[in-house]
Amino acid sequence: MSLPAETLRAAAAETALDAETASAALSPPDGSRYWVSMIASVVLPLAAALVLVPFRDHFANAAAALVLVAVVVGVAAFGERPSGWIASVSSCVWFDFFLTRPYERFSIAAAKDVETTIALLVVGVAVTEIAVRSRRHFAVAMEEGNYLALIHDVSDLVARGASTEAVIAAARDDLVELLLLRDCRFESTSSPRRRAQLLRNGEVELGEQRFDVARDGLPDDEVDLVVQSNDREYGVFVMAVGARRPVSIEQRVVALVLADQVGAALAASGSN
Repeated sequence: MSLPAETLRAAAAETALDAETASAALSPPDGSRYWVSMIASVVLPLAAALVLVPFRDHFANAAAALVLVAVVVGVAAFGERPSGWIASVSSCVWFDFFLTRPYERFSIAAAKDVETTIALLVVGVAVTEIAVRSRRHFAVAMEEGNYLALIHDVSDLVARGASTEAVIAAARDDLVELLLLRDCRFESTSSPRRRAQLLRNGEVELGEQRFDVARDGLPDDEVDLVVQSNDREYGVFVMAVGARRPVSIEQRVVALVLADQVGAALAASGSN
């Protein structure tokens, strides 16, 4: 039994619901996120140390260091590596200044406090790396879930025996969404190609010219995506490129799969 594409999208998104909900309320616009995280990397460890000052004579320094590690984790989860690194250093500085004897001086009398400060720095840098990598892996997982849903849109129509017009329309819409196209049309007859073409190996070429789409995005104007099945061509999607953005090999492979689904539908319908 086939699940609706909306169900797949919901399942892909549900894994991240808690993390997205927690960050959505705190996340500023992308343009200011970097600077907010950099300011927070200095201010939040200072604020946490000041909160602990009244309890420093009755609160173990190792426990205070753990509180500062939690602050570093929060900054790193919100920002990027530089903000996490700065938060780690800031935590060590304010831990030394406020929470180790002699107080309010940048010096440490006890050897165990020196060890705690070094451990705070090392752990802060380590959890920063873990937080950044986890967020990126999460983003990749979400992206792959969306790709699966796009493929399912078309394959489900093919499996249910939908009309070729419906399959082509769904694939066209998915290609626009996948590659952020300005427009996309299907031509059932192939004309001599004067446009760049997305090849079966994922490369984009025009004659002898090869485009580095992973870095520069699809070339300006239009790009052909041939629709075929069993080595027979049934037409071509002509993709009108919008703003140039990098296009990963995963995106190109999904585009080829969508075209193959359309080719299978046309072959099954006996299209000439």
